[in-house]
Amino acid sequence: MDRTLAADLARLPELLDATRAAAADALATLDARPVVPSAAGGPSAGGPSASEGLPEHATGTDAALAAFRDRWEPRLSASAGPRYLGFVTGGATPAALAGDWLTAVHDQNSNSALDGGGQDLERETVGWLRDLFGLSAAHSGTFVSGATMSNTTGLAIAREWLGERLGVSPADDGAGALGPVRVLSGAPHSSIGKALSVLGLGRNSLVRVPTLPGREAVDPAALERALADTPGPAVVVANAGTVNTVDFDDLRAIETLRERHDFWLHTDAAFGAFAALSPEHAHLADGLDASDSVCVDLHKWLNVPYDSAVQFTRRRDLQARVFQNAAAYLGPLGEHPDLVHLTPENSHRLRALAAWFTLRAYGRQGHREIVERDIACARALGAAVEADTALTLLAPVRLNVVCFTLAEAPTPERLAALREAVAGEVFVTPTVYEGTAGLRAAFSNWRTTQADVRRAAEALGAAAREIA
Repeated sequence: MDRTLAADLARLPELLDATRAAAADALATLDARPVVPSAAGGPSAGGPSASEGLPEHATGTDAALAAFRDRWEPRLSASAGPRYLGFVTGGATPAALAGDWLTAVHDQNSNSALDGGGQDLERETVGWLRDLFGLSAAHSGTFVSGATMSNTTGLAIAREWLGERLGVSPADDGAGALGPVRVLSGAPHSSIGKALSVLGLGRNSLVRVPTLPGREAVDPAALERALADTPGPAVVVANAGTVNTVDFDDLRAIETLRERHDFWLHTDAAFGAFAALSPEHAHLADGLDASDSVCVDLHKWLNVPYDSAVQFTRRRDLQARVFQNAAAYLGPLGEHPDLVHLTPENSHRLRALAAWFTLRAYGRQGHREIVERDIACARALGAAVEADTALTLLAPVRLNVVCFTLAEAPTPERLAALREAVAGEVFVTPTVYEGTAGLRAAFSNWRTTQADVRRAAEALGAAAREIA
């Protein structure tokens, strides 16, 4: 064994203590750090020109930790903190963080029944999540890396369902055996087109269906007309929470269309599924169980570390037909297929452990509190935007996202200047809503409070007035 590696092994408890201290310091200073550090380049700022070559000789974990804290930690965003409102980014609850550390410690590849209880833990966790979102036992699920992979997996199963309807198997014969395919959606997330490209169905198979006036929710009447336009099976991608305004398709209305039309219903509920935790908002996700496949992202509102998502489906048999992998060292398909037969990955870390920890630690009520507090924070920021003459809301605050812009001349350039001006205090992301450039503030972090909303609102308002 390399002498430095052997020395690190001998000092492992001490090195873990040093790492723990560095982690505790990083978390303790979240509130004081810039939410997004300056992007200025150069060696002193750790820019591209400061890149180092691969070390030739071993220096050990102590030196690597010191180099990371000196060169890279100052450049990392405070995305684990309460005012990182870009994208839809959660943090890591204390229990989730503990679970994630132990995930690395035990270093399980939980895809095979030949090795330990990892996939049994995953199945238990999936069952808890299914209950959390109000899905029935007809849905089975597996962990994947994120919403894009969850959507891709769900649409891969839908592709096989299309083949079943047409008497072919795309898994065996290729996507070309299906002929032209229609995938209908009102306001699909960008990952849907990406998934269709990966699956060989093509981005052009996505048919945009008109939405309700002033909404991002699909118009059920327009969807029925689109389904009637071309006979034959189709795929409908519904939204349970659009990315811009958290609008929800009427899943019950879409379900009734099955009485007259043949289609697979995939629902992208990446973060909207969490509405089910709040009695006041659960109606938004009503009908989710009718979906043939469902996408839910967990590193959003469940507040577990990246990367983590789950996909559910009613047709595990088709899922196994798509993703089955035959090798002597892998477990059999059987009635309860090993996880290796259910996703594109032959290997994945025990992602379920962080989710298991936070669900076991805080239960339904603890996670309901996070969801409802974030919704209250979004409403508070929305009210502050409405009260500020330099800013204007672009859409109602339906759940946990505030979509807004400058009251005057909301050009992408001026909005970029606004974002940069407030980056130390709050991070928001750019968008375009109904042709108008805007910004999005998404609340999903377990740490965020009303005090953070006030800081964010004051920073945004002051910067907007200065730009005006």
